[in-house]
Amino acid sequence: MLNVEKSRADKIYGNDKLQPVILAIGAGIGADFDITKIRYGKVIIMADADVDGAHIRTLLLTFFFRYMRPLIENGNVYLAQPPLYKFSKKGMDDLYWYEDDMSGAFKILEERGVARDQVSIQRYKGLGEMNPDQLWETTMDPERRILIKVKLEDAMKADETFTLLMGDEIEPRRKFIEENAKYVKNLDI
Repeated sequence: MLNVEKSRADKIYGNDKLQPVILAIGAGIGADFDITKIRYGKVIIMADADVDGAHIRTLLLTFFFRYMRPLIENGNVYLAQPPLYKFSKKGMDDLYWYEDDMSGAFKILEERGVARDQVSIQRYKGLGEMNPDQLWETTMDPERRILIKVKLEDAMKADETFTLLMGDEIEPRRKFIEENAKYVKNLDI
């Protein structure tokens, strides 16, 4: 994914990751963006539920904020929420869990009369680890999926974070990392 923080418009238009997004939306970018020309009512960002997926979401939100802001202001941008875990046991419907804290999932299993040691737990590192039917059931089916509408404040925060972490100013980035390193729970190395 292109770092839009340091890129000119011609590089954005020519980027092999962003060009399909620009073409699919069909409304141009920057000063040429025309909200009346969008092809879809919802633009859904679907990325892995891990740290890498969060990075991709931040990059895309920053791109939309900077080059297609009316899309966000108009309420057309959503984030899909794929599960982090699948709990399964023969004879039981699978339970998908969307948070790192699994205590709520264990409580649900307990209510179903299933002990922790009776289930297998699968941690999804990415959407590609799911079978097509699992991806449909958990993340794509309009009847069951979880979508979060992106608000302008969300995109502004993503933009600020992206500028801080990817911009030219080294001292604020160093300070941010030093202050926030203690909160890291899942480091993907």
